[in-house]
Amino acid sequence: MALSDLHIQHLYWRAGFGITRNDLQSIRKKSVEKHVDLLFEKSNFKPLKYDLSEFDVNIKDLSKEERKSLRKAANQTMIKLNLHWMEHLVATEGVLREKMALFFHDHFAVRLKNPVACLELLNIIRKNALGNFGDMLMEVSQSPAMIIFLNNQQNKKKHPNENFAREVMELFTLGRDNGYTEDDIKEAARAFTGWTIDKKFKFRFNARVHDEGSKSFLGQTDNFEGEDIIRILLEQKQTAKYICEKLLEFLLGVPANSEDIERCADLFYESNYDLETLLRSILTSDSFYDDRYIGAKIKSPTDLLVGLNRQVPIEYKNPKVILQVQRKLNQVLFFPPNVAGWNRGQGWIDSSTLLFRMKLPSLALNFGVIEWQPDETLSEEMLARLNNQQERLQKRTEKKVQAYPDWEKCAKNLNNSIEDLDAFLLQVKPVSVDLQSDDDLKTRIIKIMSTPEYQLC
Repeated sequence: MALSDLHIQHLYWRAGFGITRNDLQSIRKKSVEKHVDLLFEKSNFKPLKYDLSEFDVNIKDLSKEERKSLRKAANQTMIKLNLHWMEHLVATEGVLREKMALFFHDHFAVRLKNPVACLELLNIIRKNALGNFGDMLMEVSQSPAMIIFLNNQQNKKKHPNENFAREVMELFTLGRDNGYTEDDIKEAARAFTGWTIDKKFKFRFNARVHDEGSKSFLGQTDNFEGEDIIRILLEQKQTAKYICEKLLEFLLGVPANSEDIERCADLFYESNYDLETLLRSILTSDSFYDDRYIGAKIKSPTDLLVGLNRQVPIEYKNPKVILQVQRKLNQVLFFPPNVAGWNRGQGWIDSSTLLFRMKLPSLALNFGVIEWQPDETLSEEMLARLNNQQERLQKRTEKKVQAYPDWEKCAKNLNNSIEDLDAFLLQVKPVSVDLQSDDDLKTRIIKIMSTPEYQLC
């Protein structure tokens, strides 16, 4: 299947964060299989690293004040980890791995202020994002972040805690109310007793608090342990179906039809949950490039921020501004609202976030200042006063935002051409952009990116 430019952009938005015009021109003659091959080839795994040595301490040895100081440092480091990952998303060529990592970052939603646990969990997800879902599920389930977040440290034979057992079925594998009962949750919780972490912050099985009795789970009875519960959940075809249904909606932007879900579920299940096999099948299928899916997805806040920055490189003098933007757009990385993750799709948009989204290009690319043309009928005194007000407004906004776009590099990314820029930057036909023949590059880009259509990919 030959891909048009629009199809290639569609692929790179859904499997990445958009594509520059130069890159588009260099790869446009490839077959769809070669495009997907290239995405996989560039997505080798390298751990995301950050110096967290200051947290390599025994909390019990610290004074009250030292503990308070460490908590404050942890809060600040979580912000730095967020910005570090965002920088990586903007710079990386391995966009497919990172896009899938964002999907599973939401799927295995954890909200903690523990940078060591959160970075380890992120790297577990990134490592397995194009590999085996079963391996990822096991590693995530035994990660300190998940054990702490869902209270499995408190899950002991005399006092079972059902939090993890419930969520591993409801959110991570089968889906809510899909083939399990309250009794299955209780029995699974017994199997997960003893899953905890040691003093060095590593997974540990504490046999002393594990319930060794017989358990009945999803129609099977034995002296199950936690690993057995994970295995049995993966044996259920419903797990493959649930993951495929959720992933297809993530990639297509709208709920998939039942035939596509069943086809993908069969493939995923028969491949023993191999994510590369599943993704190759989806991204090379004719149906993925159907007109109904192009421009049908509302960009997540992360897609919006990263995609904008990859088209127009921006240097933030105060990177914490990015965090403030994430908060206004309701997606702060590492801090999902709850264990169910973010409200995706239409959930990204309300009257407040839509207005802010449309102001964001002007804010990031022009200090929030809207260019204006002076009325020639005004007096020189009035023009001078208005120009002075405009200059003061720009300085105030510049001081607050401190975002400096590299327009020279942007022009190179666009192959020094602004012709048909609306068709290149938008996945849907624009109906609300007022482009003038004398617009310069900056003006034209800001106009296009400030449209409702730019919120779609």
